[in-house]
Amino acid sequence: MFELLTAAAASLLAGFVDAVVGGGGLVLVPALFGVYPTSPPATLLGTNKGASVWGTAWATVQYARRVSLNWAALAPAAAFALVGGFLGAWAVTLVSTDGLRKALPLILLAVLAYTLARKDMGRHHAPRFQGMAETLVAGGIALVIGFYDGFFGPGTGSFFVFLFVRVLGYDFLHASATAKLMNVATNAAALSLFAYTGHIWWHVAAVMAVTNVLGSLLGTHMALRRGAGFVRGMFVVVVGLLILKTGWDAFLR
Repeated sequence: MFELLTAAAASLLAGFVDAVVGGGGLVLVPALFGVYPTSPPATLLGTNKGASVWGTAWATVQYARRVSLNWAALAPAAAFALVGGFLGAWAVTLVSTDGLRKALPLILLAVLAYTLARKDMGRHHAPRFQGMAETLVAGGIALVIGFYDGFFGPGTGSFFVFLFVRVLGYDFLHASATAKLMNVATNAAALSLFAYTGHIWWHVAAVMAVTNVLGSLLGTHMALRRGAGFVRGMFVVVVGLLILKTGWDAFLR
């Protein structure tokens, strides 16, 4: 019971962080590995997806009610994210991730440096593309990052947010809302694979899903109330923590 309560508390915090800017896995995955140290990694990762997909879906619904999204462009992009997630999960069975593991903290550092250098980036919503062009560019981003999520995973939400801001011209609030939609698709792809192979503790995932949705509700409410500036600040914090975590995993562990 103590282990389950600890996992549920971590899921609450992860849902909050994920709803604002992504990166909930930075909280929940290490917590699961700490609480259940002798369990198979695939089962813990599958259980994480079994809980987090609900919080992400809830955040998507809440954002969609308050933030205007171009569904004609973004719905097809979500389908590309789903395909990318499946392809990435398949590729990881064939190719080692060691090179990407070492490159990731450096890529994240470049993202953080660029964001800090461009003080006005993502503060104003000014989409650069319209119509089919927006669909194609958003779909390309979704396919690439969806593949990354299935193949490796850490920082997926942050990459989505950064690219939607930098490439599509969204502000951080719209980018975070759009990233949630993409994450639902990539999480669904991963979840289906984990479920097919039996790598989910459904009883643990069900409890964590409840607290993850609660955390998502709180995070979405705060992001919508405080706006793009708050989401940008959270983005900087989460990416900074991801740099520390991935750098430790790649070079010091």
